[in-house]
Amino acid sequence: MAYKVTIYTDGAARGNPGPGGYGVVLISGKHRLEISEGFRLTTNNRMELMAVITGLEALKKPGSDITVCTDSRYVADAVEQGWVIRWESKLFRKKKNPDLWIRFLRVYRRHNVRFIWIKGHASNPENELCDRMAVEASGKADLLEDSGYSSESENNDLFSDP
Repeated sequence: MAYKVTIYTDGAARGNPGPGGYGVVLISGKHRLEISEGFRLTTNNRMELMAVITGLEALKKPGSDITVCTDSRYVADAVEQGWVIRWESKLFRKKKNPDLWIRFLRVYRRHNVRFIWIKGHASNPENELCDRMAVEASGKADLLEDSGYSSESENNDLFSDP
């Protein structure tokens, strides 16, 4: 039996790069889970992608039918337009955030996932909640280190040229 789960996500960064955070809301029937976390130095796109990854990693049952609602064109279009698969076939050469895209693909492939892009700050209650959670997480005192972020990762090659 495939479980149906809706995941709402948002990421934020105060400065880009700067302190950042993500918010995630998972809903399946009467079940609901809210997750957020903040990082000392990161980017908005990393937090948008981290939110989706965190939501997918929270799922316990492989093969679930997942709808991800995100206001991130970066994430939604990369998946729905098939860009990330092409990036993977080229070993993410000259693409940003390869560490997160590799982690994303690992968990994405465990489920039946579709993305719906929703307009941010457009009165969608769950998206607004994720936004508040992401912003609040970015302002916490004890922020984590985004170990995959560095200024060099903004123009990252996963492997050096031969």
